[in-house]
Amino acid sequence: MLTSIVIRTLDEARYLGELLEAIGQQETGPFQVEVVVIDSGSTDGTLEIAEKHGCTITHITREQFSFGRSLNMGCEVAQGAILVLISGHCVPTDRHWLRNLCLPIADGKVDYSYGKQVGGPESHFSECRIFGKYYPDQSSVPQDGFFCNNANSAISRQAWDRYRFDEAVTGLEDMELAQRLHRDGGRIGYVADACVYHYHSESWKQVRRRFEREALALQKIMPQIHVRRRDLLRYIVTSIWHDWRRAWSDKVFMAHAWEIVQYRICQYTGSFKGNHDHRVLSHAEKDKYFYPS
Repeated sequence: MLTSIVIRTLDEARYLGELLEAIGQQETGPFQVEVVVIDSGSTDGTLEIAEKHGCTITHITREQFSFGRSLNMGCEVAQGAILVLISGHCVPTDRHWLRNLCLPIADGKVDYSYGKQVGGPESHFSECRIFGKYYPDQSSVPQDGFFCNNANSAISRQAWDRYRFDEAVTGLEDMELAQRLHRDGGRIGYVADACVYHYHSESWKQVRRRFEREALALQKIMPQIHVRRRDLLRYIVTSIWHDWRRAWSDKVFMAHAWEIVQYRICQYTGSFKGNHDHRVLSHAEKDKYFYPS
């Protein structure tokens, strides 16, 4: 069975080579593999790395770009019966990642699967805590609910053909599609033993913007969620306190104490702004929310 790995890229040279090498080392079992790169204007050597590894390369302009549209364009070029979606800054942790991620779809257990994510040595302490919350050690195939994440996921071509990714949302295109699929009786599965390192190299402004655009998108998916000002303060204080306690227990408090404060403030102030923002996006705002620079 042909499996297409679709990778969105914009200046992903730092980790793309490691990702493509890990893909080449996979023990794929019954799956044949092609790799499609959908690039939105890289200038850092990303395309040269992709060419070196024999990837099929297609392009999306800055004006065209949204997270959903770029994935749809990549999937249109791909030929596989299963479409594997992975970020250009994620790297599989072992040689069984691809097979483990795809088998639940090939076996007809789910239509859409997603795998575990963990941080690397340079990841923020609080981000690793978030990974631990959403990506536990136990699989759930199929799972209850429609949570999933396209940094490390796979979807059957049949499901993608029917639903496709929403090209207007400012993020969470994975959950938006999964919600529609789940509502129609489709199945989503979490595969703990399909694990990747997820490396974010972001400024604090980019961290805040990421949570802002995701909260903006969440308005469409779960409009019943409202973050009030008192919630904002409570979430910041509580999350910092719990992170500090864990860092103290892990004997890394002094190394991460101030970073924890900065991360959690950016996370929740971004989420609060996105949750309260109901504007129609201008062209400049679309660049801010969509284009990952």
